[in-house]
Amino acid sequence: MELLDISDVAEQSGMTASALRYYEKRGLIEALGRKGLRRQYEPSVLPRLALIQMCQTAGFTLQETADLLPNEPRFSLDRVKIDRRADEIDAQIANLQRLAKLLRHIAKCSAPSHAECPSFQATLAELANQKRSA
Repeated sequence: MELLDISDVAEQSGMTASALRYYEKRGLIEALGRKGLRRQYEPSVLPRLALIQMCQTAGFTLQETADLLPNEPRFSLDRVKIDRRADEIDAQIANLQRLAKLLRHIAKCSAPSHAECPSFQATLAELANQKRSA
């Protein structure tokens, strides 16, 4: 099996070499050795890095990501944690959609002032109630 140099992994994964070294330090990935001073990785590190990126995009911390991705060739992700995070993302999406709707209304509102717009005032009151109940 041919190993990948850290620069190859960085290029193929879209990550910086410093990020790869940091992930290695945190135990998320493992270099198999060195060629001179350059770290060498198995090609299987690339899908693992894609999973790490997915976890980061989903809002998992690096520690949570490390907990989700044990260092085993065959692993199973914690479905409950993944499902819970998907629910949180769905809630964020719903909140962002409401915000986008409000911003569009503000931009297009024909009321003389936003303080006089009943729709704007009702939306602000709804947002304030959501903050209090959260």
